[in-house]
Amino acid sequence: MTLRDLAGIGPKRALAFAALEIATPRDLLEHFPFRYDDLREATPSVTLGTRGGEENAVGTAIAVRERRARNIEIVEVDLRDESGVFRAKWIGRNRYAIGRFKNGMRLFVRGRVERSLAGPVVSVSTYRILGPDETYRGALVPVYHAVAELPSKTIAAAIARNFPRLLEEAPADPIPPAYLRATGYESLEVAYRNIHAPDSPEQAQRARERFAYGEFLVHAFASLRRRALRSLERGAEAMSDAQESVDRLERNLPFPLTGAQRRVIGEIARDLAGAMPMNRLVQGDVGSGKTLVAAAAILVAARNNVQSALMAPTELLALQHAQKLGPLLVPFGIAVEPILGSQRASERKEALRRLASGEAAVAVGTHALLTESTEFMRLGLVVIDEQHRFGVEQRARLRAKGGTPHTLHLTATPIPRTLAQTLLAGLDISSIDELPPGRTPIETFVLRMSRLERAYRFIRERVERDGQQAYVVCAAIESDEEEGMGPIGAVEEAARVAAGPLAGLRVGLLHGRMSSELKDRTMKRFSAGEIDVLVATTVVEVGVDVPNAVVMLVLDAHRYGLAQLHQLRGRVGRGGSASYCLLVHPDDAPQSARLEFLLKSTDGFAIAERDLELRGGGQLAGLLQSGRSGMRYGDPIADRPLFLAAAAVAREIFDRDPELREPGNAGLRSALLAEQNLRDLQLSS
Repeated sequence: MTLRDLAGIGPKRALAFAALEIATPRDLLEHFPFRYDDLREATPSVTLGTRGGEENAVGTAIAVRERRARNIEIVEVDLRDESGVFRAKWIGRNRYAIGRFKNGMRLFVRGRVERSLAGPVVSVSTYRILGPDETYRGALVPVYHAVAELPSKTIAAAIARNFPRLLEEAPADPIPPAYLRATGYESLEVAYRNIHAPDSPEQAQRARERFAYGEFLVHAFASLRRRALRSLERGAEAMSDAQESVDRLERNLPFPLTGAQRRVIGEIARDLAGAMPMNRLVQGDVGSGKTLVAAAAILVAARNNVQSALMAPTELLALQHAQKLGPLLVPFGIAVEPILGSQRASERKEALRRLASGEAAVAVGTHALLTESTEFMRLGLVVIDEQHRFGVEQRARLRAKGGTPHTLHLTATPIPRTLAQTLLAGLDISSIDELPPGRTPIETFVLRMSRLERAYRFIRERVERDGQQAYVVCAAIESDEEEGMGPIGAVEEAARVAAGPLAGLRVGLLHGRMSSELKDRTMKRFSAGEIDVLVATTVVEVGVDVPNAVVMLVLDAHRYGLAQLHQLRGRVGRGGSASYCLLVHPDDAPQSARLEFLLKSTDGFAIAERDLELRGGGQLAGLLQSGRSGMRYGDPIADRPLFLAAAAVAREIFDRDPELREPGNAGLRSALLAEQNLRDLQLSS
């Protein structure tokens, strides 16, 4: 059965569904609502506007007024219910409202409510004309991610109309029957029904939790399976004399290694000495010395006549790694070859020749390392920075250039210790949990919004007096004018400060909708000192070192997790000057114990644990389409208890039936085989 075979979906509508990556009936079944509009009860007019948000109301029309102004239609209907009178208002450029309403009609309306001298006014977002004697029966209405040609209502109607046929396309349940009974979750059919047409928010939440649990079970089992397969794998280069190489590296450093760096380098050296390929994640706070640890591994590889490749997510980060690795490796006669998309053709051709011939021992680059033209003579070590920013397939393509290379992953985003081994069971984990001595501490302050202009005066002083630079981070790209209460947008704030408190300074803008080329160019200008103040979204969370940047101003800081704020704070304090992190939150928000925690701690691991405690479990992240977990229905960090429960079940199943041959595990087996990024598990189909 294809999508076009479903009732109400022809070739034209199927194309619109394709824009949402819905190509099959199963895709449509698994296109879950991201929220629900609660239309179950009407609010009496006497209390309209006292709760905030959108509200429902039902009344009988007693006056209708219509007018057009500059091609905009305005319709106002006064309505009476048992407790009083309220007004419904439509404003727009369509013809859906004019001429539709008459006195005596009964209407259901929903929208944001404002209190006025004339009474409550509902700015209508949804309405329905009721029959004269019709009793209002509301519902919980699912709202789907949609496109202009395919609104949410049309998607909901297509799912409701074809639901029995869609269920025929449902996948097998990954939760084995015995464990399903133990959890008390409903059947898969009931869960699909409750996610698309719930009777209550609690019912929808329970169904979403059930799907997240199944997804966690699949991924936890896959991690165990992958780890078991890796323990049997051989063929990596066994490298000797690691300790001698590390000793020589340290003798060339102007400072001693920290105890944590020595411990982690020792763990890597033991891995490199064996024929089983290393697959290790090194997690460490910003400035903990991860690049130095990577340099030690690269030096060991080079002294064993093995080439290394380091891949970073952006050109600027790749260049930064090349600049840091160069001075560390040059004393040993090891040159670093950058492989970048922006290189001149002649430069790149020569770099590729040196790699293919074995003259060059180290390549540092971006996705350019993945191209067919990039060949290695003897690639034995792959280093991947911020590994969660690359897909499984991309990481595999780089490793494939070396047969069976050792792999070292780096991340500056610490994962709470209570989750790391379970969430990343396919990796060995090393933590650099000690900062080098002598780093400039970052002074952190929590400010009310009313003191924002004072913060900008502080930034101006740092720029004009000391020639330093600053970041201003916003939680949104653009402000939501209709919401009014949403986060400050980077686009508007950049324009405002450039014309106001920071007038005369060079203000730059950086956000996720910009092209990769423009983002890179903007960051290069900031790094070169051509921009004084960079107004950005969290795209700067993991970025390049700009030692001259000494102020990090975060607007709407209450909207971020602690770990993310700590990452943003780590963008400053990279040089020798005093550095500052200013966290701004609304005047009317209560004193934030959460933000105050950042004043007391600079330990990324402690902050990650505290963040986890404060966020708690059970708050499902909805359709999580990207990010570290790569999961769709739940977030292992936010939903820690659920994830750990599923991981414990995965361990029980794996210990008893690692090949999933038992009949009760058929659904789990089917789910693993169906996942594109789990094809390396070697389960015969």
